[in-house]
Amino acid sequence: MAKKVAKTSTTKVAEPVKAVARVAVKPVASKAAAKPVVKAAPTAASKAAVKRPAKAEAKAVIVPTAKHGDVKSPKEKKLKLVRDSFTMPKLEYLKLDELKQRGVTLGNSIKKSELIRAGIMALAAMSDANFRKAMNVVPVIKTGRPAKDRS
Repeated sequence: MAKKVAKTSTTKVAEPVKAVARVAVKPVASKAAAKPVVKAAPTAASKAAVKRPAKAEAKAVIVPTAKHGDVKSPKEKKLKLVRDSFTMPKLEYLKLDELKQRGVTLGNSIKKSELIRAGIMALAAMSDANFRKAMNVVPVIKTGRPAKDRS
């Protein structure tokens, strides 16, 4: 039994073109209108008044107003710190602790380095005659590390 094969023509007939319905296109909103509105953080009083925000309400999103390179805030240069060590007589070193306690009684906790810096500022503000008098009162000591006690 032989199957009959229907022959089709090799030329294609174009299908009729269907009418396309026009779709209304809304204009795109400008960039200014597209930015979300930033809301202020609620205060404690307003938190107590509002139990739960509505589910449909969008959460506030913080959007940067300027690009990273656009705004340059004036930064203060950090002071370069110098670490140093020095030798001083035990009685003068104990004076640092007395001055720290004096600062605490006056309401300020002061570090040793702050005391030394304040002393330098006070010496710098003195007249030459007063500076000479203050330096003549300070005895000269041998510099370097103190000798180890062999007791």
